[in-house]
Amino acid sequence: MARRERVMRMSVEQPLWRALAGYRVLTMVYAIGLFVSAHDQVARPWVALGYFAVLVVWTLATLPRVANAASCTRPFLAVDLSVAVVGILLTRVAESPERIDAGAPTLPSIWTAGAVLAFAIKGGWRWAAFASTLVAVANLAERSGVPTRDTIHMVLLVWIASIAIGYVVEVARASERTLARALEIEAATRERERLARDIHDSVLQVLAMVQRRGAVIGGEAAELGRMAGEQEVALRTLVSGGLVPVSRVSEDAADGALVRAVEVPDDDGDGGPVDLRALLAPYAGARVSLAEPGAPVRLAPDAARELTAAVAAALDNVRTHAGEGARAWILVEDEPGEVVVTVRDDGPGIPEGRLAEAEGEGRLGVALSIRGRLRDLGGTAEVISVPGQGTEVELKVPKAGSASRGKAGQR
Repeated sequence: MARRERVMRMSVEQPLWRALAGYRVLTMVYAIGLFVSAHDQVARPWVALGYFAVLVVWTLATLPRVANAASCTRPFLAVDLSVAVVGILLTRVAESPERIDAGAPTLPSIWTAGAVLAFAIKGGWRWAAFASTLVAVANLAERSGVPTRDTIHMVLLVWIASIAIGYVVEVARASERTLARALEIEAATRERERLARDIHDSVLQVLAMVQRRGAVIGGEAAELGRMAGEQEVALRTLVSGGLVPVSRVSEDAADGALVRAVEVPDDDGDGGPVDLRALLAPYAGARVSLAEPGAPVRLAPDAARELTAAVAAALDNVRTHAGEGARAWILVEDEPGEVVVTVRDDGPGIPEGRLAEAEGEGRLGVALSIRGRLRDLGGTAEVISVPGQGTEVELKVPKAGSASRGKAGQR
């Protein structure tokens, strides 16, 4: 069966970089508009025009630099903040003292906040505090140490907002790493359970049979059976414990957290619905009766295979625990919204609490080979047993859930 790798990438901060790029362009236009509306009052307009020429070129040319965290390097941040600080200080050269005292805006105006926000998104709240403090000092110097109320308000707003955004970015990054780890653990756990089901259906049952037959035959076969029993216990421990791989994150921090190596089995054939009756027919025999509808019972391929494997696991339990002479009945019901398959036997039944005890011992036949399969399909598996009256296993698979799962497996 072909396999492929599915990669899930998550980045909370990437939208912030796109918003920052738009903010820089809009505030650049706003700063130029302020100058145009009052250019006749500016003492040295040629100074302002020279600065705005540099600001326009710098803002447009550096848009790729604020596309993500990897492109926004420390040297760029230093130069970007310098452009903002120089613009604030040049205001004293371009404007008259009277206009400055009257509260005239600085040349870069609120464009300065974009440079500070870049620090916040890149490095968190500590970087934001550093950049906003430099901007505050430049604003105080531009006002000759006597800032107006509007200047104080703007400085405090930039300082508080940038630190808050920086803190939020740090929390978002930590949440991304936690979510990536949780998703990988979930994927590893599901893969471990799938392997455990396959192992239980083959290797473990063979080892258990070798152990029983060896004990009956005796001699060297008894020693072989003892070794097989030891290997069965060791393998059950490995299956029930499993290993979870070390979490991996993106090689490029700008792309956000990364969850890799989630293997998804591809469906064989064209992926169309299959008739469940054809898959269950081989299990009918002298001691296994199969009752099914006259019309096809259609399910997605992977759902039909998993349901059939669960039925096979239930029949294996009948042979193992009820004895070779036990009879079993398989009943298939095609309901409007689900498919129900019931496996019933005439064995001695299961003592109360035995299933939970077996699961605790690492014997995961019912837990994984039956219930685990049905849980992955969105269905349920119910075991009903009365000592002395046999056991009944009822398997239910929703048609809608199995169909969507079959389509998802092909993407």
